[in-house]
Amino acid sequence: MFAVVEIAGQQYKVSPNDTIYVNLLENKSGEKLNFKKVLLTSDGSTVKVGSPALKGASVEATILSHVKDDKVIVFKKKKRKGYRVTRGHRQQFTQIQINNIVL
Repeated sequence: MFAVVEIAGQQYKVSPNDTIYVNLLENKSGEKLNFKKVLLTSDGSTVKVGSPALKGASVEATILSHVKDDKVIVFKKKKRKGYRVTRGHRQQFTQIQINNIVL
């Protein structure tokens, strides 16, 4: 069984007991979440597609932790001008575990 759910503006394919990383959510670690925007579900034999979302379907999840991705270095240079700029960025993610898919 799996579902396609929209979390923080992005779509993820999830199934029970999956652990996924999503864009940073403002909730605290250990909190239970319920995502109502389920776009598609499948139990192996039947597929249900919503327009745009399925009514009554939801995905239950628990926040495990908030983590940062590896650092990305951005280096800019213009030759013969003396212009060099180095900037870095670390994307923040929330690690969630999918508990159940409710149809």
